[in-house]
Amino acid sequence: MSHTLTLPTGDQLHYQLERRQRRTVGLKITATGLVIHAPKRISQSQLEDIIVLKADWIRKKLTALTLYKIPVVQWQDSEQLLLLGNTITLAIEHNVRSKAVEHTPGFLQLAMPNHADQAAVSHKVIQWYKKQALADFARRLEIFSSKLGVDFKSLTLSNAKSRWGSCNSRKEIRLNWRLLQAPPHIINYVVCHELAHLKEMNHSPKFWATVASIYPDYKAAEKELKSWSPKLHIM
Repeated sequence: MSHTLTLPTGDQLHYQLERRQRRTVGLKITATGLVIHAPKRISQSQLEDIIVLKADWIRKKLTALTLYKIPVVQWQDSEQLLLLGNTITLAIEHNVRSKAVEHTPGFLQLAMPNHADQAAVSHKVIQWYKKQALADFARRLEIFSSKLGVDFKSLTLSNAKSRWGSCNSRKEIRLNWRLLQAPPHIINYVVCHELAHLKEMNHSPKFWATVASIYPDYKAAEKELKSWSPKLHIM
């Protein structure tokens, strides 16, 4: 949910608020701005007091985000996209009939009658990414769930702006389709993270030990994912 807070300086701070079952308030700067994860029981006034205390830190992070902001995708011929950590070129041409998206080494090829319509191009490319993501993620889940000795019930794709994955007590796993742009080892880390929740529905030391049992270098991957995050959210 979107909120706006007027700081003592008179500046307005916009943020997304997500209330969860947790004990502490978490502040996160994403490609789209400030996201706050707060306990369900904390009052809005208490929350705003914490935000004011952290205002300087938030301002510095948001300024850095603006300075290093990656431009949004221009859905046109020769645009550069990411796929599994590699750069590929969008190749668009006119055709009286719309053809299926074709991936060849280094290129993603589209042929369609409305090839100059960026919204139409965007829709077609993103649908292709989602289809590939579902197949790719399902394969990785099968491999790592077997290694961990757990079963998951279902996989669905997420369009979340601040979460890469989630897992619930019904053994349903959701993964953000944008992860398909990341290097394979980063996708593997997120997959292992969510599968570990099938054994530990928390982030306790026991949970991280479970992650480490199938993905030993998880700390480096988690740090790398944060640096990749702005690039993955341009689409």
